[in-house]
Amino acid sequence: MQVRTPAVAGMFYPKTNQELKSSIRNCFLHKYGPGKLPPSAHDKKIIGVISPHAGYEYSGPIAANSYFAISSQKPELVIIIGPNHWGIGRDIATMKECIWRTPIGDIEVDTDSAIKINKISKKIEFDLFSHTRDHCLEVQLPMLQEIFAHKFKILPIILIDQSYHAAIEIGESVAMISKIKNAIIVGSSDFTHYEPNDFAHEQDKSLIGTIVNLDVDAFYDVLEEKKISACGYGAIASTMIACKKLGATKGTLIKYATSGDISESNKDSVVGYASVVFS
Repeated sequence: MQVRTPAVAGMFYPKTNQELKSSIRNCFLHKYGPGKLPPSAHDKKIIGVISPHAGYEYSGPIAANSYFAISSQKPELVIIIGPNHWGIGRDIATMKECIWRTPIGDIEVDTDSAIKINKISKKIEFDLFSHTRDHCLEVQLPMLQEIFAHKFKILPIILIDQSYHAAIEIGESVAMISKIKNAIIVGSSDFTHYEPNDFAHEQDKSLIGTIVNLDVDAFYDVLEEKKISACGYGAIASTMIACKKLGATKGTLIKYATSGDISESNKDSVVGYASVVFS
């Protein structure tokens, strides 16, 4: 079985087990985090979440809100969808017969689900190379390992093609897999990039409005009209589509902040982060 070794340990998050666990704990207790440690006390069914993927010192507290929200659940499968920042490999790629390694331990890819989703959509191809360098899925894994004590598998999907039509096909395919397995979906994306803080808040507020309404057509319209630089827009859209197919009636914004808000510095050029849950 192949091993996908960490690409950004020591950069986006600490590279040792103890330091990483401490960093995640701090994210949950941060003033922009949930302010408490998982698991949560509620057992409300959440179908999917949107979580950011920057370095933990910036986006980790916002991501912790999404993970706290699902921490009382026990999925057997976590489907993680994110953008291919490097543009390497296939347009849409999953993988099979592979282990993802983090400083906390190993997580197995659900080969059975990977084979099934490839049969549902031939656009979702098998390609380990597509996944080798990117951080968008990798940074989600330690958070998942910390909130879930039980054994679970992952189905990673990384996108070069983030078009409307691709998102529909991916979302519908993910929904079909989720009906077979007890699954949770994680859409990995940051929002506005490298704009002044107030402008980022304004831009992202308009886009998040379409997300919580589960309105994919309006989402792509706002994205294009306002030229919003959300890197994982296709991952967000795919997650929205899948969750709606699975019965979600709304999204809820749990927390939004920018890198400038969290670091309390450099508000001239920030990146936006949002935690959204679909139920």
